[in-house]
Amino acid sequence: MEHGEEKSSVRNSAFQIKLPLFISLALVVGLLLGATMFSPSTTNPQGTAKSYLKFRDVLSYIDRDYVDTVDVEELTDFAITKMLEKLDPHTAYIPADELAMARSYLEGDFEGIGVEFNIFKDTIYVITPLSGGPSEAAGIQAGDKIIKVDGETVAGIGINNEGVFKRLRGPKGSKVNLSIQRNAIKKQLSFTIERSKIPTNSVDVSYMVDDKTGYIKVSRFSANTYEEFMAALNSLKSKGMEQLLLDLRGNPGGYMDHAIRMADEFIAGDKMIVYTDGKGDRYDSKTFAQREGVFEKGPLVLLLDEGSASASEIVAGALQDNDRALIVGRRSFGKGLVQMPIPLNDGSELRLTISRYYTPSGRSIQKPYSEGMDDYQMDILNRFERGEYFHPDSSLYVDSLKYKTLSGRAVYGGGGIMPDVFVPRDTTELSEYLSQLYNKNVIREYTLGYYQKHRKELDKMPYEKFVNSFEVTDRMLQEVVQTATASGVTYNEAQFKRSSNLLRNHLKAFIARSVYGNDGFFPVLHQSDEEFQQGLKYFRKAQSMAAGGM
Repeated sequence: MEHGEEKSSVRNSAFQIKLPLFISLALVVGLLLGATMFSPSTTNPQGTAKSYLKFRDVLSYIDRDYVDTVDVEELTDFAITKMLEKLDPHTAYIPADELAMARSYLEGDFEGIGVEFNIFKDTIYVITPLSGGPSEAAGIQAGDKIIKVDGETVAGIGINNEGVFKRLRGPKGSKVNLSIQRNAIKKQLSFTIERSKIPTNSVDVSYMVDDKTGYIKVSRFSANTYEEFMAALNSLKSKGMEQLLLDLRGNPGGYMDHAIRMADEFIAGDKMIVYTDGKGDRYDSKTFAQREGVFEKGPLVLLLDEGSASASEIVAGALQDNDRALIVGRRSFGKGLVQMPIPLNDGSELRLTISRYYTPSGRSIQKPYSEGMDDYQMDILNRFERGEYFHPDSSLYVDSLKYKTLSGRAVYGGGGIMPDVFVPRDTTELSEYLSQLYNKNVIREYTLGYYQKHRKELDKMPYEKFVNSFEVTDRMLQEVVQTATASGVTYNEAQFKRSSNLLRNHLKAFIARSVYGNDGFFPVLHQSDEEFQQGLKYFRKAQSMAAGGM
């Protein structure tokens, strides 16, 4: 889902989970080692020196004698990237011009104009101005189309997300001029917006499901995650929360220290949370619970799926091995390699794998990668094709990978966190037609337009009334079909009927988002979320497990 300024929507289909590379790599902030001159390895000084001289000679000959003009820096970047592919899937080289973008996803806040956007039909649409941000103060509205930025036309030029970031982000205090096209107003509107610091949220939503059940969804582990999480947890406790559903589905990871601090809020005493093991003992570490947490007692259910990786797996593994949480869902991604960011002398960065992390019981969460990069990258698709999304894969539960939790329960390693309760992916109402509606942005385009047309009445409607009385009518469904057809989506009656109930729910959820934000969006969406609904059924089992009764 989209959060923060200038961030586009992300959609995960049944066939593909896209994990941001820079998130799955950024597990730790380690020693920053500059490289201003060549220094042979102490492990194999002769070998590294010989290889360095060979590479230097080849590059020099190419630059001096090759028949065509060559961009030596580009060639070097390519050579480094290909070399690192021989190591592991998460060691990576980030060129200087891409580094700021890679880091920004994990920064707690950044400077810009404060809008959430999407690109429909080669045009930048404002999904919503962020509350308290400069765009909201200037009068930017949901549904506004950004036609020009500082006099430069940005509509109809094939702009992408990076192009939007470059034009709308900027230092605090700087100004940007926008030309806006707004529905029902023929003349373009002009706005001058002064950029400011924009907070980005990694806790998507927290709310009380009922009078004793709290829910928190954490989408990533960024610079402000722990503080956001604690604010949400304390708020729920003040409202009478006795049991918690923690949602880490689709969370690709991020900063390990925030994951550890989150786990510590649930784990009592000085129990182990995670340990790392690398070459020698230089990067070995053991981390234990250190403080009295806010929610060390009370049933805890954690939702996990194949999109949960890295720091998410640290939390899940620690809570599972210490019998503190019941894991519900499907096997997680399986990313258990720790990277150290190493700045290079041209402003680029090497993110080098220095160790593996292990859960308290001794499980390595890293899935195998010995078959090569292509096989590794296709793992999520392979899981789908062999049916793992729909039933547990018994081949993963082998004695050689069997470990014991604190109370003696059997858990398994070998690639990701295995759930205590498996929940198959619900595909009964999914269809290719529904997928096309998302791929072509039809649902977002329609719901945004609907909100604009009915804004006055919707803005006055209390949320409880919306939830209980607002209905997506047959006429609205037909209007969606018409919008889809105009966007090039071929109508399929059978698939439309199969997905109609789910489509109604999603339309209502996205309309709620335009009116009430994520606090309105997620509770409506969860009405058709089978994994969420299943998670609510297992608090008694979670309580029994924590008491040693499973």
